[in-house]
Amino acid sequence: MVWVLGCKGESGFSANSTAEEVTQGVDGTGLTAIVTGATSGLGAEIARVFALRGVHVVMAVRNLEAAKKVKGSIVKKIPNAKLDIMELDVSSQASVRSFASEYISSGLPLNILVHNAGIMGVPFTLTKDNIESQFATNHLGPFLLTNLLLDTMKTTAHKSGKEGRIILTSSEMYSMTYKGGILFDKLNDKKSYSTIGAYGQSKLATILHANELARRFKQEGVNITANALHPGVIPTNLARHSTVMAVIFNVILKAILKTIPQGAATSCYLALNPKVAGISGQYFADSNIAKTNKMAKDQELAKKLWDFSLSLTNPK
Repeated sequence: MVWVLGCKGESGFSANSTAEEVTQGVDGTGLTAIVTGATSGLGAEIARVFALRGVHVVMAVRNLEAAKKVKGSIVKKIPNAKLDIMELDVSSQASVRSFASEYISSGLPLNILVHNAGIMGVPFTLTKDNIESQFATNHLGPFLLTNLLLDTMKTTAHKSGKEGRIILTSSEMYSMTYKGGILFDKLNDKKSYSTIGAYGQSKLATILHANELARRFKQEGVNITANALHPGVIPTNLARHSTVMAVIFNVILKAILKTIPQGAATSCYLALNPKVAGISGQYFADSNIAKTNKMAKDQELAKKLWDFSLSLTNPK
């Protein structure tokens, strides 16, 4: 309803605000950011706006050729853009480890980590790591990548004196998860699988991950924040694997669809806007703090998920 009315929240922005608008006047010179899934849609727009604000962007992508085209289109309009391309498939733990190792070896600092890549509504499949694909791609990949790059982020925050920011892309569909939230004991059970339930589960996990990161950062006194967000309903190719999802997004929810610049706004707001300084462990929508249900605030569930995720990402 906020989107339809275009009402501005406490931040001064609304669902109508674009990524450029929420970062207007921000100088990102000297900052380095990783943006996953930067070959199309929201990821490409986030990378473009970051570059526009002077941020050194590392495009972490599966499709290198597509990334080169996106980079070329950005540089054409922003000649001074600092953009690098690195290969990353977040559904593969081997790829995540390889990417993290290469990034650490590069000696690059890391101020901002935007987890944007994801999948939605796919049929039941297991990854090469033998884990249900939506959970593996939308949660475990970001979980592992974050853990592997945390020391780099902590060092950067300490040396630069600038707050590090981790942004995790969730969805309002987190509330459509399975009963009980996370199917810890039946994660890979095909009989229990639901495309929507599994997607909701992975997006609930994203919020719980942000909350637990924030709790740990506060406990350690680390100058890094972690927040989750709902980008809005956007006509991207995310629902390409599911006819049901495509109908929901492109027919039923057509009246409230956002443009890609509007959809990328909250991620860019969380990454660059000074108004978010010190805010951590929150869930945002339309560049404002939004309410979540009790399950998304469950600290014990977040801790259980953390331990479960560690067990699935530790080398055997």
